[in-house]
Amino acid sequence: MRIIRNYILRECLQPFTLSICVLTSVFLLGYLPQLANKVINNGVSLSAMSQIFLYYIPILLGYTLPIACLITVILALGHMSSENEILAMRASGIHLLRLLTPLIVVGMALCLVVYILNDRIIPEAYDAQTRILQETGSQDPSAMLEPGSFINAFDKYIIFIYRMDGDLLYGVRIYEPAPNKPTKTIIAEQGEFVHVPGKDQLMLKLLNGTSDEPDLRNPNDFYKLNFQQSFITMDLSKKKAQAEKKSRAMTLQELSQKILSLRKLSIDPSPLIAEYHRRLAWSFSPMIFILLGFPFAAITHRRAKSANLLYALLFAAPYYILSLACQGMASQNVYNPILLMWAPNILAHALAIFFNWKLCAS
Repeated sequence: MRIIRNYILRECLQPFTLSICVLTSVFLLGYLPQLANKVINNGVSLSAMSQIFLYYIPILLGYTLPIACLITVILALGHMSSENEILAMRASGIHLLRLLTPLIVVGMALCLVVYILNDRIIPEAYDAQTRILQETGSQDPSAMLEPGSFINAFDKYIIFIYRMDGDLLYGVRIYEPAPNKPTKTIIAEQGEFVHVPGKDQLMLKLLNGTSDEPDLRNPNDFYKLNFQQSFITMDLSKKKAQAEKKSRAMTLQELSQKILSLRKLSIDPSPLIAEYHRRLAWSFSPMIFILLGFPFAAITHRRAKSANLLYALLFAAPYYILSLACQGMASQNVYNPILLMWAPNILAHALAIFFNWKLCAS
């Protein structure tokens, strides 16, 4: 079995290395227009953009490494199957699960690698990118915002947005905590920053929303006030010199601490809970893709190699699309965020077990 194990791993080495390099390069090319826009319109130097570009490599590995596992299993074992090598092994009395065992061991090791990426390396890369942009001297307040993050860099406010499109903000939530008092909440469908000429101030224009207003008879109670247009003035002179990390730049421990602090302020931390469990769930993606790819690779016929890459796309794309959709619903607290974020993994594992059981029973 040692010979077979080493042979399988050796067959997987080349496609794995090639898949990671090609996928990472292709994804990096997709960021070039965005980086070029920062150089041309925001005046960011080429040297700073080069550093930011390099920091995308560890960030993208969180996606490309699991997909590379899927492509590797389908290509390597698909080649063995098309050459009747797997058929010969089965005819010799070798069970298919024994062929899968070394891949499972490697998959467990890669799950640990992806966990470390999601917990330490990727957040550090995001944080380094933010520091580089801050060092360029950019004064654009929207640069301090990030969809899905709680930003408390502006005086006494904590700002959360669901989506950004240029200078326009969508799904805006503004929290105003006060000592020994309930947290005031403002929710608006849209928002936009408006500069105040000649003053170190910034206005946030809000459209179509509700605001908590204190009851004059009992200041500790609020009533909801609907508005079509509202303005909030923010004093930039009181802006924090060192803005708090954005959620994607936080480690899992920092996310956990932030969730607890928001709960103490009676602020719904569902977006951070979704981010926390997304990272944990995606850490198991190498194993999921290996288990999903194995039964299809083992039945590949000669000249069916072109279909192998299609299988890879059919498995990887729905997993990530479903996961991101669940994260969107979890961020809005549509349902239990923890269950939503683990649902794609549960479904994928169930399919993997079913397909492997069918293969071994055939």
